[in-house]
Amino acid sequence: MNFENTVRDLLEEVMNNHPSLFLIDFSIDSSGAIRVVVDGDRGVVLQDCINISRHIEHNIDREEHDFSLEVTSVDATAPLLKPRQYVKNIGRKIKIDTHVGEAFEGTIREASETNVVLQWKAREPKPIGKGKRTVEKEKSLLYNEINKAKIIIQFN
Repeated sequence: MNFENTVRDLLEEVMNNHPSLFLIDFSIDSSGAIRVVVDGDRGVVLQDCINISRHIEHNIDREEHDFSLEVTSVDATAPLLKPRQYVKNIGRKIKIDTHVGEAFEGTIREASETNVVLQWKAREPKPIGKGKRTVEKEKSLLYNEINKAKIIIQFN
């Protein structure tokens, strides 16, 4: 078994032991630098990163493989990449750019394995008379329609 498969198997093993965590990114470069990025349904704490790191480090013989290891949580400003990230962020504001150039900003109302539903308020002209009225808007997007999606960080 090659080094990458060994690390991948160890990573899968430790992630199965922590079902609230999920893998966002995994890579090994030519110098043996291993990079693991994880997210969690309830967030990621330092101990989660330590547990993953220890599981990998303690099961690879340093005499056979020279490597460095970095285990981190996903950056709060990073784009969403996995359906579970949308589910985790239900109720939060998000900005989505589609592959066809549309842009939407709203609250994640629901999310599944295939799509996300956004909701927002907009001001539109009244159908009769002058002035505007506030209306509720909703848009369902399939994940394969999304070019980029980022949570809007709000400080209250």
